[in-house]
Amino acid sequence: MSRRRIIAGNWKMNKTPSEAVELVNTLKDLVKNDDVDVVYCVPAIDIVPVAEAIKGSNVQLGAENFYIEDKGAFTGEISAPMLKDAGVKYIIIGHSERRDIFGENDILINKKVKKAFASGLSPILCCGESLELREAGVYEEWIRRQIKWDLDGLTADQVSNLVIAYEPIWAIGTGKTATADQAQEVCKLIRDYIAELYDAATAEAVRIQYGGSMNAANAAELLSKPDIDGGLIGGASLKPDFGQIVNA
Repeated sequence: MSRRRIIAGNWKMNKTPSEAVELVNTLKDLVKNDDVDVVYCVPAIDIVPVAEAIKGSNVQLGAENFYIEDKGAFTGEISAPMLKDAGVKYIIIGHSERRDIFGENDILINKKVKKAFASGLSPILCCGESLELREAGVYEEWIRRQIKWDLDGLTADQVSNLVIAYEPIWAIGTGKTATADQAQEVCKLIRDYIAELYDAATAEAVRIQYGGSMNAANAAELLSKPDIDGGLIGGASLKPDFGQIVNA
């Protein structure tokens, strides 16, 4: 089975609405590739202008966060139905920054994954380990635990249609990158574990991205690995380099 590659940019808390439109226009011709799913996951305030700016292109729209209720007295939050109505297709869930800075745990993340599916959004579910866990040699158990909790109660069909992003926390924004072999090892571990939890067909269908400082220089090597189906790109998604990653 051939899995379709997915390259998603996580803009994080960058770009005002006018800057976002400018970036979309800068990247427009650079990210053309009909063989790859290209996604911009943008700050909430940029969603409406970016939805307009990508019309007619091959780019799909993603969001960076949402709350688990559809509506109500949750000042400052945004719901999955709101995102869906605005044209969002993908939603990042469980990013290390949401876990570490905002205290999101696997129970909440599991609820978010379920709510995303119920609302017609495709989750990009993040998992990964800190430098301490890697050096202690317990990263495999840690990642298995994250996957088990985060996917609890999901059907095989749902899991087949989500994207998992492996993001070694020690390689995010640090300039350090897991070697292609290290990245492949963990992406294969995730796929093998999904086969244990579900079945071989589900494991074969799920798309797994690498999300730790992938850039124009290392993308081709990382993407050549059999269990790496794409990238969740941070800083490099805000530059013309993003086009080189899409076409690596």
